[in-house]
Amino acid sequence: MKILIIGGTGFIGACIVRRMAGLDHEVAIYHRGHTQMDLPAGVQEFIDPGSVMPIERFPSALVEFEPDIVIHTLAMGAPDAQALVRSFIGHSRRLVMLSSGDVYQAYGRFTKTEPGPPEVGLLTEDAPLRSVLFPYRAQASSPKSLQFWYEKILAERTIFSEPCLPATVLRLPKVYGPGGNQDLATIYRYRNHPDWRWTHGFVENVAAAVVLAATSSVAKGRVYNVGEADTPTIAERLARLPPSAIEPDLNCRFDFAHDIAYDTSRIRTELGYREIVPEEEAVLMTLGDRAT
Repeated sequence: MKILIIGGTGFIGACIVRRMAGLDHEVAIYHRGHTQMDLPAGVQEFIDPGSVMPIERFPSALVEFEPDIVIHTLAMGAPDAQALVRSFIGHSRRLVMLSSGDVYQAYGRFTKTEPGPPEVGLLTEDAPLRSVLFPYRAQASSPKSLQFWYEKILAERTIFSEPCLPATVLRLPKVYGPGGNQDLATIYRYRNHPDWRWTHGFVENVAAAVVLAATSSVAKGRVYNVGEADTPTIAERLARLPPSAIEPDLNCRFDFAHDIAYDTSRIRTELGYREIVPEEEAVLMTLGDRAT
């Protein structure tokens, strides 16, 4: 298949590119050229230094590539999702978008942007979404900043809006690995909330899930949570980790009665997803010498 990856040189995107190319697909990437990587043999590169988020137009060369699948790793809201659908309808068979667990109502309650009691159990793909949009707008420096217009809920709605262009959405966990969240601060700094749970995922495992969903026809029209099969508490994670000098965040105002823990059984049942790197090995790869 011909695969176009938008934003294929970043932390997660680079792993997707390498894995997809290793499966002998014809792969092309589109990026600004700010981040360089050693591309696998045969990967085509489209560079547009003037491209900024939101990406509201795509060069004609991308459309002329006529990809079977377009994977958008950088769609953050309605404007860039609209451009994606508008550009590739009639030129691609399916769109794949990377989303986030911040779409869930539980996240809004965790960050106190909306009221409500803690949700019992894991968050499935059918769990309620936030009713208050634009979760980071209060932090925005201007209406042009990412925090102002960012809203994955609107991006998801847009990408599913065109029945002639099927889509797949993957809601990612907190991703970690060499080159990203490498100090596992997202665990260590919450040590004063030992019973809290937040689903994580090793970057290579997350990339494998994206590739599987992108290349499986079963995934058309589906939403998948991605992340570990079982989400431990912070205390359970720390029991398996070496000591760290990272200080606990004592000033955090979030409500830790609300877990951000996914049910990831759908992608495992429907697509047969399994981690390619065991958790213990993933931690060793991430922490390096600090893990010993």
